[in-house]
Amino acid sequence: MNIFPDEVIEQIFGYVTSQRDRNALSLVCKNWHKLERCSRKSVLIGNCYSISPERVIERFPELKSLTLKGKPHFADFNLVPHGWGGFVYPWIEALAKTKVDLEKLKLKRMVVTDEGLELLARSFMNFKSLVLLSCEGFTTTGLAAIAANCRFLRELDLQENEVDDHKGQWLSCFPDCCTSLVSLNFACLKGEINLGALERLVARSPNLKSLRLNHTVPLSALQRILMQAPQLVDLGIGSFIHDPHSEVYTRLKNTIIKCKSMTSLSGFFEVLPGCLRAIYPVCMNLTALNLSYAAGIHCRELIKLIRRCGKLQRLWIMDCIGDYGLGVVASTCKDLQELRVFPSVLIGLNGPAGVSEKGLVAISMGCTKLHSLLYFCQQMTNAALITVAKNCPNCIRFRLCILDPTKPDPDTLQPLDEGFGAIVQSCKQLRRLSLSGQLTDRVFLYIGVYAEQLEMLSIAFAGQSDKGMMYVLNGCKKLRKLEIRDSPFGDPALLTDMGKYETMRSLWMSSCDVTIGACKALAEKMRRLNVEIFNENEKVDCSVDGGQKVQKMYLYRTLAGRRNDAPEHVWIL
Repeated sequence: MNIFPDEVIEQIFGYVTSQRDRNALSLVCKNWHKLERCSRKSVLIGNCYSISPERVIERFPELKSLTLKGKPHFADFNLVPHGWGGFVYPWIEALAKTKVDLEKLKLKRMVVTDEGLELLARSFMNFKSLVLLSCEGFTTTGLAAIAANCRFLRELDLQENEVDDHKGQWLSCFPDCCTSLVSLNFACLKGEINLGALERLVARSPNLKSLRLNHTVPLSALQRILMQAPQLVDLGIGSFIHDPHSEVYTRLKNTIIKCKSMTSLSGFFEVLPGCLRAIYPVCMNLTALNLSYAAGIHCRELIKLIRRCGKLQRLWIMDCIGDYGLGVVASTCKDLQELRVFPSVLIGLNGPAGVSEKGLVAISMGCTKLHSLLYFCQQMTNAALITVAKNCPNCIRFRLCILDPTKPDPDTLQPLDEGFGAIVQSCKQLRRLSLSGQLTDRVFLYIGVYAEQLEMLSIAFAGQSDKGMMYVLNGCKKLRKLEIRDSPFGDPALLTDMGKYETMRSLWMSSCDVTIGACKALAEKMRRLNVEIFNENEKVDCSVDGGQKVQKMYLYRTLAGRRNDAPEHVWIL
């Protein structure tokens, strides 16, 4: 391709959107590195401490879209102590100082402050998209700054954040000239919102395609909103409670019928099962349905709803659907590609029995296009996993969570090694795997030998010795993230192949057999790694004996060196 002028090559590069492919392009030759550097507009940083913001800006001067991730994944399970870090303000400040023309910012598991959001809103005149996922530290005051100052805002997406709601008037801060909104999601907010401001905003946003509401928006307001925006493709419903015989409910049914473009539904945080009939008219066109927070929908109503959703490709649901309900999914949703089954809070409290291996087998037999699975269940068998492996060889994400994490095969009382071994042998493109149930070192031997494309592995309560971890590190050449908790892996496993960590993004180990001495030896040997050890909000004693076991260790590759914002309970070696 060097026979072409640079301008032509840059145009070709513009069609390459994958971050991984762009990285590969930059390594071909010096000229391609220069051209890729000057033409890349979208950058993903998987760990905000792996590189400094100044270095990113210097490398990619035309940056317009930035995705940043902060805390380790296990923060989702409350394993990362409060105040650990992941602050976005230094990044926003650096971007503002260098006058980058930032248009999109996506943050995951980061600490976001109102000051940061205000600086963001003031500094980037063409800013269009803010996506916050599992973030904390900000309030609706910061959201008000975004609404008031980002005149070209197209997307404001707030997913599963911890937001302090100082007042419910932030929606009224959108100026009357704001007509550009395409996507608005405030489902995670707990406080009341200004319904009038919301309805006026929707009315003057003709391009609005995605709207997700919180639980304070009543059915009557939902009906008026849908009257203003029948073009919606994605709708998140907060409250769905009303008398099915009322005039408001009848008007809603008549309005929903006119929403011909709707393909995605979510929410239903508060719901009366008898009201669900109102959404039946749009079910036949749905390709995505997220009921993972709809605890008020019982199994019978759930099954009635699913039977009308024959085009579903993505389904998130609670395990109250039961094995029988999953059988209905399997017979109805032949195009299903992604399934997530979450545990019900009623499990173990005289609630429903949840799901088991029977439901998963039914899904694998009926939904052969399945390629992504998250499955919380009561039990699992080797035979079921072998069947799933045979029926769904195209699976790229397989996450199994048995609620009793050390439970063996209930039929044979054997470990689940052979079942997971079948998964990694049959699913050649598997990139993400989470293990559960009683497991020995044999399963890690299978993973090391067969999981050639594996990038992320999560392990809990598994293994017998250091050999298990060694099998994985030696065999999985493309492994980027390894997460381990409550497993018997210690210093030999950690130190045997230290060079491997420079090819990975991160390693997490908690409640394992790793010692402070081993962590020190690793940090001294591998200078481009940050090795952090910490306890739960307790100041680390740096003078302790090297033989003491580490409660939690987080290791990651970095070009920025030691971070300077660590709290006193985090010891960076």
